[in-house]
Amino acid sequence: MRTVKIGIIGCGMIANGKHMPSLAKVEQAEMVAFCDLIEDRAREAAEKYGAPGARVFTDYKQLLAMEEIEVIHVLTPNISHAEISIAALEAGKHVMCEKPMAKTGAEAKAMYDAHVRTGKKLTVGYQNRSKAQSQLLKKMIENDELGEIYYAKAVATRRRGVPTWGVFLDKEKQGGGPMIDIGTHSLDLILWLMNNYEPESVVGSVFHKLKDTENAANEWGSWDPKEFEVEDSAFGYVKFKNGAVVSIETSWALNIAKTEGSYLCGTKGGADFNGGLRINGERDGSLFLNVIDVDPKARERFRGENLTDFEYEAKQWIHCIVNDTEPLVKPEEAMVVSAILEAVYISAQTGKPVYFDERTLC
Repeated sequence: MRTVKIGIIGCGMIANGKHMPSLAKVEQAEMVAFCDLIEDRAREAAEKYGAPGARVFTDYKQLLAMEEIEVIHVLTPNISHAEISIAALEAGKHVMCEKPMAKTGAEAKAMYDAHVRTGKKLTVGYQNRSKAQSQLLKKMIENDELGEIYYAKAVATRRRGVPTWGVFLDKEKQGGGPMIDIGTHSLDLILWLMNNYEPESVVGSVFHKLKDTENAANEWGSWDPKEFEVEDSAFGYVKFKNGAVVSIETSWALNIAKTEGSYLCGTKGGADFNGGLRINGERDGSLFLNVIDVDPKARERFRGENLTDFEYEAKQWIHCIVNDTEPLVKPEEAMVVSAILEAVYISAQTGKPVYFDERTLC
């Protein structure tokens, strides 16, 4: 049982809250190098999660020069996802990039092209696919239990949940606000469940209605209106080539008393995630609504192991490296998510629909 040596680039909140503690529980994973623009942050990560003799860098290119490293985790602000991921792939490393894949569809396409060119694996941190209820619903859909899915809603709304740390409010570094931050998770899950990656057009609306509020009520403390450069809510409508449609609702700040989860509607039944995995349909002249209590230990991979969604994501990724199999999140799928997100912003700016074609994706 060989060990996969890993380099971490970006040692901030997502690294400490998700990737590093999850990798630490994967027996075959060994974190041997850490890079961050703030050296103390990289050093602290190395001391807590690193293998004996783990190295610390402030220049990611020096980390990529380490021949023994096989896998890179790119955990930086969105602006550098493409640059670092492409450099890592070209250095002969497999890459896990935190969501979203990139700021723009073009950058995501460049990452995908580098993956194809180098033959190295590339995946993106969409952990909602690792949820036990998501995987059960995926299997049910593949077994045609919902029929043809022709409408779905991807929901990621917060009444007041503006992240006030890091660079979340910086448009240049992040590319946008809730649409690219949390909407990306919901959209990825819906597209994966539908197995539909052929958008035809997108219409989007972006709002900056509440961000200028002084001393605002907020889960993580009041934000500074002068620093709030991105939208506080955004909405999109996607039409696919087969006629299916998906609406996207996302917000960090929205006057909505109760938020509902994403859902899908098919010809034989529907599904949502409100209070668990719920399946609705019609049988023998009556309507039914079943709530399924999904056991995380019943996931097809690593059956019997009580893994968190983060731990499952990390373990399946490392196993895919060891066994040379495809990751749960494929780059060609994540690339479409990024293209749609960008199209929402473009449509909102121009006031016109964005149409996709096969050559450029958008």
